[in-house]
Amino acid sequence: MFSENGEYLEEQFRRWQQDPNSVEPTWQGFFAGMRFAGTLPGGAASSGGAVSSADLRVQTGVVRLVFWYRQAGHLQADIDPLATQPPPPCQLLQLENFGLSDSDLDRVVDGSMYFGLNGTVKLGDLVDTLRATYCGTTGIEFMHIESQDMRRWIASRVEPTCNRPMLKLRQKYRILNTLHEAELFEKFLHTKYVGQKRFSLEGGETLIPVLDAITEKGPSLGVKEIVIGMAHRGRLNVLANTLHKPFSEIFNEFEDNYLPLSTHDGDGDVKYHLGFSADIETADGGKVHMSVAPNPSHLEIVGPVVEGRVRAKQRQHGDKERVTGVPVLIHGDAAFAGQGVIMETFNLMNLAGYRTGGTIHIVVNNQIGFTTNPRDSRSTQYCTDIAKFVQAPIFHVNAEDPEACVAAAELALEFRQQFKRDVVIDLVCYRRWGHNEGDNPGYTQPLQAKVIAKKPPLSTVYAAQLAGRPDDPSVTPDVVADLVREFDDKLAEAMREAETVAAAYRNELEAAHKQVKEMVKKGQTKKRGMEGFSGRWKDFTNRYSHEPIATGLSDTVLDRIGTALGTFPEGFTVHPNLLKTLQTRGENIKKRGSVDWGTGEALAFGSLVLEGTPVRLSGQDSRRGTFTQRHSVVVDYETGAEHYPLANLDPKQAPFDVIDSSLSEAAVMGFDFGYSLDAPESLVLWEAQFGDFANGAQVIIDQFITSCESKWNRSSGIVLLLPHAYEGQGPEHSSARLERFLQMCAEDNIQVAYPTTPVQYFHLLRRQMKRKFRKPLVVMTPKSLLRLPAAVSPVSEFTTGQHFREVLDDKSNPDQVTRVLVCSGKVYYDLAKKREELGTQAVAILRIEQLYPWPEQQLSAALGRYRRAREFVWVQEEPQNMGGWTFVEPRLRAMNFPFEYVGRDAGASPATGSHHVHEREQKLLVDGAFAPTPSGPIGPGWIGWNAVESNGAHGAHTDAAKA
Repeated sequence: MFSENGEYLEEQFRRWQQDPNSVEPTWQGFFAGMRFAGTLPGGAASSGGAVSSADLRVQTGVVRLVFWYRQAGHLQADIDPLATQPPPPCQLLQLENFGLSDSDLDRVVDGSMYFGLNGTVKLGDLVDTLRATYCGTTGIEFMHIESQDMRRWIASRVEPTCNRPMLKLRQKYRILNTLHEAELFEKFLHTKYVGQKRFSLEGGETLIPVLDAITEKGPSLGVKEIVIGMAHRGRLNVLANTLHKPFSEIFNEFEDNYLPLSTHDGDGDVKYHLGFSADIETADGGKVHMSVAPNPSHLEIVGPVVEGRVRAKQRQHGDKERVTGVPVLIHGDAAFAGQGVIMETFNLMNLAGYRTGGTIHIVVNNQIGFTTNPRDSRSTQYCTDIAKFVQAPIFHVNAEDPEACVAAAELALEFRQQFKRDVVIDLVCYRRWGHNEGDNPGYTQPLQAKVIAKKPPLSTVYAAQLAGRPDDPSVTPDVVADLVREFDDKLAEAMREAETVAAAYRNELEAAHKQVKEMVKKGQTKKRGMEGFSGRWKDFTNRYSHEPIATGLSDTVLDRIGTALGTFPEGFTVHPNLLKTLQTRGENIKKRGSVDWGTGEALAFGSLVLEGTPVRLSGQDSRRGTFTQRHSVVVDYETGAEHYPLANLDPKQAPFDVIDSSLSEAAVMGFDFGYSLDAPESLVLWEAQFGDFANGAQVIIDQFITSCESKWNRSSGIVLLLPHAYEGQGPEHSSARLERFLQMCAEDNIQVAYPTTPVQYFHLLRRQMKRKFRKPLVVMTPKSLLRLPAAVSPVSEFTTGQHFREVLDDKSNPDQVTRVLVCSGKVYYDLAKKREELGTQAVAILRIEQLYPWPEQQLSAALGRYRRAREFVWVQEEPQNMGGWTFVEPRLRAMNFPFEYVGRDAGASPATGSHHVHEREQKLLVDGAFAPTPSGPIGPGWIGWNAVESNGAHGAHTDAAKA
């Protein structure tokens, strides 16, 4: 692409002259294009079409010039509304870089490589055209895209019009009207609610006409649903002016006495976190359902949640082309560059289990993050550079050119619908106030604040442009009527109508505000929060119930699934080591023997899809399973073909989707959570490779899964499968941090279960879909129990009439029991083995299979059987400050049972890194559970029954071993 390659080009040209087929087709087209209209580049008539070496160099320079304006024109674009000077000339675009000079500007060259020019043009005119196209108020980055089809598509759309929008008069009127509404709304709030946080859109009001353009154009391109995830800034404005949320509801949220009507409405959330949805009718009669997703102050974390919601909606529409549902994510500039979840979400774009057909990203680029300058918040030129790694086109647009912004929005939507890929609009604007209305930006950015203070309202600037006086800031909507003779009649009518509409909008704001104030004066309140349990959720409730529900299967269904697990298509070769395992699973079912964990799970999934319940399981290596236990997809040993046994049970069954995810926790868990919000009829599961991997998605857990019902009245039935148990695999792969989930349990918000048998897991999964409510389910799943011979279940327990048991009682004779051990999870099998070794019948072992909601009634009934027992002990593998102890201890004492603790010491780390120390600790705690009673009370934190000094090993005590 540089002039140093001139000799190479001349060699290619000589070869082409001798034989056009001797060079590649791209060169053939290039040289053929140089024979334009029998005229040489210098303007003289050609003789037989010959082209001189000098002409070749000039024309080569022209081709490279066009390429580099497409490549780097954005570097010279006028995209900064705060700039006091035009952008400096870009060195990459200087003529001398292409073997050209100012003396060549009058030369006639072939401009046919530029779309819209079909023949000759003066070089100077071509340069002006390139500058107008790529260095105006829109800078485009698209040459990083490998696909020539995409690059040609973009160039062919922007070059024929020099990248200037060809808007109809009604569109211009609509832009002016939406700008009016955006500004009036902010000014009204600024006047009526002085000092209250609202995260004003002032300085970025162009976002409203941009969203309006996408909404208006959507139905004509097949769009039925738009889900928006957005930052704080401008949220209230978007709710009011894009989704038309009633002003009275918004104003109510500003009032101090705005309280919930009942305790069942939860705690609610601040007004700039709330979502809303509405059916929007477009100007031409189209309809689109729009939603703004609620989200916490971890703003960018809503991105994958929105993607999951859209994916669920697309399935509901039967949309395999992914055109009906469009995700629109609105970002802040600093967050877009700084938050890792941005990259994780971008990476989902082309993954089969997560693609949504492309996302429209809109960056409200305030050119500042809170009080941090761009130079301190990113290492890249643009905040949007992260989008290049998925080859998304990027439109940098000056927000003070609303027509260019609207044109970019329409082009972005068309690109998304055409190519099913992400696209980014960098809306370069500013922030009139501080991060919130209580901040003073002059403290940290005084020079920028001074420039912003002098900026007239954008509607004023745009009205002046329409009036033909763009340089006169004194032209305001109030004096537009005096300028009507300067417009044509249609434009004048549109301008008058815009002012009429603006006046009506102001009156509507005043009326709603007055109504709210009168309600406040009378002591009346409206319900806080968002409306829930409507639409697809109308048949569900948020009330939890401990009532058992039958989840067993008929013999016919059991046999059908069993047959499928061991049967493969004709000619399909299963790995020799795997074939016996899979066939054994099917045989155990049909022979009514005992089945392992993987088989129990397959029975749950298979029976649900046969009953019409879709199943979606995703996670890292979930198809095979981290511990080689699932094999939901069997791969042909010879051809690599794939067979999904549970997806081929019946032609009329529901979908069964099991997906190996990207190596992401936050984005993938967020996606699946979002999917569950719009698919209450589906079993949606996210699986961690090891339980501690969920740490990477803690924001999703804290801000969405455990609190979404309380904050936003939104339910989810997502299931988290978290491998957990102490088996000497080190600190990171022992604990799923059970204690963290239990600490967040309140108001029946989630379910936390630690099942110990395959059949319990089976009934737990089926129960999740058989009740009239949905609560997130956190499951501590096993590792060693997947193959432990004792951890199997007879097929008879999977049959009709059976159900999940929140507490598993012991089979001991109550009259012989003097000590009751209560535990959860894998440690039960260690305790049961020890009891068998001792041959004692004086110890009963109870298992709490569901820790929350707390099964008090079931546990009380079980404990009440052991009337002769005088010793009640909680036993756990986890350190004392982890696991279930701190959660169950006050609840057990409240039930009037004097429980003591046996387990590891409190620790900073979940587990030891030494397998030898682990084995020693495990033996001590199991022995301690059966050790003789000490004369005094059990000391807190000790393994066993002796309060002795620790020898330094994590929880290992020599004296306890002697005891």
